[in-house]
Formats: sequence, structure tokens, C-alpha cells
Amino acid sequence: MLGYANFREGGITIMPLTMLTNGQESTVKKITGKDEVRTFLKNLGFVEGGTVSVVNEIGGNLIVKVKGTRIALSRNMANRIMV
Repeated sequence: MLGYANFREGGITIMPLTMLTNGQESTVKKITGKDEVRTFLKNLGFVEGGTVSVVNEIGGNLIVKVKGTRIALSRNMANRIMV
């Protein structure tokens, strides 16, 4: 997790999705990145206030569960989802 840490925004501590451990569940607080990236993630079901959980980590990439569906995300893409 080089270069990433918990930080506070508006009094709320947030961190990248990649910092969650297997089986851990959290609420999406913010999606970062360009408009196209945010739209892509929104279309997959990652919306602010939504619930996401980490199913497994394989080779640094994540398998997550969002809205009842398992989705594989690259570490780069998962780092854009703040929980």
C-alpha cells in the first residue's frame, strides 16, 4: 500500500478500497479520477453511499462484491474507490 494511507475529509476518515482485508465490508464515500473512470465505476455499481466488500485479493488485484455481484478490479481501479 505504498503511498496510500487513511486521511480525513470533512471530519470523516476515508481510505482506498485496496486497504480493506478479505471479508471486510465498507461504505463507498467517494470515487476519484477522470469523469470517464467515475462513470465506468458508477455503471458497475460503485456509488457513494453504496456497500462494497472484498471477497479476495489475487496478485494485488481485488475481487469485490457490490450490489450482490462479484467484480474483479485492478489495483489501480480499486485505488480510485474511497471507503
